[in-house]
Amino acid sequence: MLLGTYEHTIDEKNRLTLPARFREAFVDGVFLTRGMDGCVVVYTKSAWDQLVSVRLADLDPFSQEARQMSRFIYAGASDAGLDRQGRVVVPQGLMDHARLDRDVVVAGLRDHAEIWERDAWRQQMEEVERNAERVAQSLAGDQ
Repeated sequence: MLLGTYEHTIDEKNRLTLPARFREAFVDGVFLTRGMDGCVVVYTKSAWDQLVSVRLADLDPFSQEARQMSRFIYAGASDAGLDRQGRVVVPQGLMDHARLDRDVVVAGLRDHAEIWERDAWRQQMEEVERNAERVAQSLAGDQ
């Protein structure tokens, strides 16, 4: 399970060292794609396979929204492996999507991770913390 928040840096070759605690989860491969809210999402092979087979496989190609979501996810995706130092290359298109620079945050979210530009992560967390109680009540059905 991927948990926690880690501050890391991306080097001049767009390589990101994943947190040591995450590396075992990615031994079968690393799948990166555009994330919602302006981040890069990093999937394990099993989480990627689950996303593709359960959430995306049945999208209707005659639906404009389905085509747009397919383009968003698949056209921005990249599969890779970790090198011996536990690094993965973040493609330039994904760097641009999330406005990633040198300083990033890698956040574990159960079966996947997110890569955020540090200031964007701080802003996101401020919003999350402001809204957590309301969101929890909404998800529980107690509106």
